[in-house]
Amino acid sequence: MLQLWVRRRSSAQSLALRSRIVLESADGHAIAEVARRLGITTDTVRAWRRRFLERRLGGLCDEPRPGVPRKITDADVERVIVKTLEETPKNATHWSTRSMAAATGMSQSAISRIWRAFALQPHRAETFKLSKDPLFIDKVRDVVGLYLDPPERALVLCVDEKSQIQALDRSQPILPMMPGVPERRSHDYVRAGTTTLFAALDTATGKVIGSLHRRHRAVEFKKFLAKLDKEVPADLEVHLILDNYVTHKVPAVKKWLAAHPRFHLHFTPTGSSWLNLVERWFAELTTKKLRRGVHRSVQALERDIRSWLADWNDNPRPFVWTKTADEILDKVAAYCRRISDSGH
Repeated sequence: MLQLWVRRRSSAQSLALRSRIVLESADGHAIAEVARRLGITTDTVRAWRRRFLERRLGGLCDEPRPGVPRKITDADVERVIVKTLEETPKNATHWSTRSMAAATGMSQSAISRIWRAFALQPHRAETFKLSKDPLFIDKVRDVVGLYLDPPERALVLCVDEKSQIQALDRSQPILPMMPGVPERRSHDYVRAGTTTLFAALDTATGKVIGSLHRRHRAVEFKKFLAKLDKEVPADLEVHLILDNYVTHKVPAVKKWLAAHPRFHLHFTPTGSSWLNLVERWFAELTTKKLRRGVHRSVQALERDIRSWLADWNDNPRPFVWTKTADEILDKVAAYCRRISDSGH
């Protein structure tokens, strides 16, 4: 056991040292020699040799140390948790450490420790939306099936439009980042116009086919479909994952699709844009290029977008879908069971 404590990586350093003291002593080394070899004092060697002789292995472990008696009982902890989960303060929508401390007679630091221990964060709130699409289950299985088991000799493209991208110029020059000071910019800005980006994300490679247009109509969407038809090899079937926007379903688009039978449309459920992987790519574009960008004209904005798109395609990174349709539906069902009158 002593050898195991010395070699095991998870052993505490103090326990490993005490084990080495006993092992060195067992090899016949004198107290002074053991102290020299291990780089410790002779008093330390004597103390742990004596502890081992008196209590064997148990003597090498640390004994419980005295401390201040516990002031917060289990009942106090339970009271804080129940109050956090089931009540709200009369003058606010959620608890803070200060308001909870005042309501329970405990310290603010104690409330903070309890909340951290039980992963409670009253200051945070997240939003969700349940789709009312009557074909929700079928559409989820259809789209997720394309992600996890794409058809052979086919290309799966996630298609969507990022409309109303604004070319914004700040009213004052941007103050650059300095040590201890973040980049600063004026709150107000000047609008120079908008553009719309049509994008198709290849789920297998991560490459994106993009097209910029000043307007967002069925005419522009039809032009984008023609561009996809031109850039995708003619021997491949094309499966498009898109949302239920009206421009995707107008007669002109339906007529174009009828003339190009290799294109197959798969619609995400209503109100479920999170199911379309190209939305994740739009988030990358927004956070890394658009949100803090400064553009004095729509032309400058479009040049930046085209440049960023070209850089992305030089080193594409596919987004890997991992959740199965059953896992998604089980999670949605769990939400519905927790919400009264959800209608699902």
